[in-house]
Amino acid sequence: MFKKLIYSVFILLVLSLVGTNPAFGVVIWEGNISSGNDSVEDQLSRGMYMGSSDLEFPDDGGLQVIGLRFLNVGVPAGVTVTNAYIEFTTDPDTSGTEATNLIIDGELSPDAPPFTSVDFNVSSRSGTSAKAAWSPEPWPTAGEKHQTVDISPVINEIISQAGWKLGNAMALMIRDDPDNPSKTNRTAASNTTTLLHVEFSSKFAYGPTPADGAYHSDTWASIAWTPGETAVSNDIYFSDSLTDVMDGTPGTPGFRGNQATADYVIGFPGFPYPDGLVPGTTYYWRIDEIEADGTTIYRGFIWSFMIPPKTAYDPDPADGAEFVDPDAEFSWTPGFGAKLHNVYMGTSFDDVNNAAGAMPLAIASYSPGTLESEKVYYWRVDEFDPPFTHKGDIWSFTTPGAVGNPQPANGAVDVQMTATLNWTAADNAASHELYFGADADAVKNATTASPEYIGPKALGAESYDPGGLAWDSSYAWRVDEVYPAETIKGLVWSFTTADFILVDDFESYNDVDPPDPNSNRIFDKWIDGFGTTDNGALVGNDMPPYAEQSIVHGGAQSMIYFYDNNLKTSEATLTLVYPRDWTAEGVTKLSLWFRSTSGNAAERMFAALGNAVVYHDDPAATQKPGWNRWVIDLTAFAGVDLANVNTITIGFGTKNPGAPGAAGGAGTMYFDDIRLVR
Repeated sequence: MFKKLIYSVFILLVLSLVGTNPAFGVVIWEGNISSGNDSVEDQLSRGMYMGSSDLEFPDDGGLQVIGLRFLNVGVPAGVTVTNAYIEFTTDPDTSGTEATNLIIDGELSPDAPPFTSVDFNVSSRSGTSAKAAWSPEPWPTAGEKHQTVDISPVINEIISQAGWKLGNAMALMIRDDPDNPSKTNRTAASNTTTLLHVEFSSKFAYGPTPADGAYHSDTWASIAWTPGETAVSNDIYFSDSLTDVMDGTPGTPGFRGNQATADYVIGFPGFPYPDGLVPGTTYYWRIDEIEADGTTIYRGFIWSFMIPPKTAYDPDPADGAEFVDPDAEFSWTPGFGAKLHNVYMGTSFDDVNNAAGAMPLAIASYSPGTLESEKVYYWRVDEFDPPFTHKGDIWSFTTPGAVGNPQPANGAVDVQMTATLNWTAADNAASHELYFGADADAVKNATTASPEYIGPKALGAESYDPGGLAWDSSYAWRVDEVYPAETIKGLVWSFTTADFILVDDFESYNDVDPPDPNSNRIFDKWIDGFGTTDNGALVGNDMPPYAEQSIVHGGAQSMIYFYDNNLKTSEATLTLVYPRDWTAEGVTKLSLWFRSTSGNAAERMFAALGNAVVYHDDPAATQKPGWNRWVIDLTAFAGVDLANVNTITIGFGTKNPGAPGAAGGAGTMYFDDIRLVR
């Protein structure tokens, strides 16, 4: 049987006797594993075991890594975890009495994805640099509760990541201690009895109500928060202007006063915004916590909430969706106060925009019947809140067979300035009309007489090279499909170019082996020491996937790099095709991300352009935990013609061609997102 997720928050109040200080204390959150697939065994020699009824630490016919994923974790961002542990219930299959030595860490993800049955799905996940060593005493009796050591450093590292928020999922991992291997097991019972206990406190305000980023379906609100543990009063900032809240100080616009209590009314007569909060408006607020001395201030986070608009929003299918099922049912979130809904749909933007008189619907869904394939459709929902009708935005989508699959993808960011445009033709189109420009509205409204009109494109020529794009700029484009009887206007797609020049993000490499002409293996481009006696570098995995696909900094792939500096130097070199001009667009620095693994030998790391070498400041960079950014001023590469760079090398040891290396060690590193920046 599975226990229902326990989600509870207890506030332990310790009353202060100093002046008028409010109560302060510690918040406790506890939660159980909610299902068998959130408690798994990564059996390193046999594959994943999902939904096991017990957990063996660390061996079950072979070493394994235990994965525990807790949902709806009630720990907000910005707090400090002071104590945390995992609690297990012992299994009837009692464990041995010899030593069991374990390491606990967490997945370095702000919202841990579900476990899957793919081999090594737990052990390959990127882990926190913080780890806790745990050597549990023997568990001779079934049904007892046993707790781990304090794992608060692990939890703090997870919740400190950008993107962490209250209610996200957190994954923890338990494995054998490689430096002190276990002699026997400890065995926990039914995995859904496993509990995570977290205690936290904060000198900052936290726990906003309404929740940060939430919709608030009323025109007034009683905003509230949990005060910092030693605060005696709160400075309140609230406005529909982000700038007023971000830059606010006492006496400036947005400052609402100082008070001891941790709630505040807005949108009500006698309070700020006495006429009510305005639908469709986002409101921002900040709480600064004031200490008893009156001068120590903990500046708060900026929170926001939105009053829903009067118009319909959040359509499904989403605006701009491609290849929607012709038999789909359409839905949306009703506008604030809406009682009835009028839906208009068709293949003409103007017809949908001008339509009136639709039959009112009482529910926020619509079934138009089977739609035509290979079409662009438009739809609009007007919301009726007696006596007013609020005209909705016009949304669009395509059905199967229509033009689509834009590259760059619609909404893409960090697109390279050398990008070309590509798309898939409609099934029965005869040719295309292409529009491109920097203004999305201009592209949307463009005709063949507009400057955004690029010209006709023949069937089979579904690509366009704009001839170099601008640094950190937005673009829009549209492809109209030409048929013998009509031309169908396409959707507007958009993308934004990067504020960097990409050297290598490792996304283009594949697992296709020669002699296939599509082969692009990572170790065929980054030339390492394979087959040599003086170069200890090996790039990529022996078997597919050749590029690393679990431990990544950005995107879906990174470069795994094995070094062995025993009487060798380790280096891998990429011959550049693009970019070779490292002065273009005013770039001045090389930026790359690297990550070590536990057990690495300490070695110097270097980057080289030709024979110009720069060493990392940390002589033990190979032991730095987590992802680390290394930024190198390009002027440090002495003697290099930066306008014509031929190669880039990443290595370990001392780069001295022809000289034997010293007796060194070995290890595994990961590299990602090599860029040129300003």
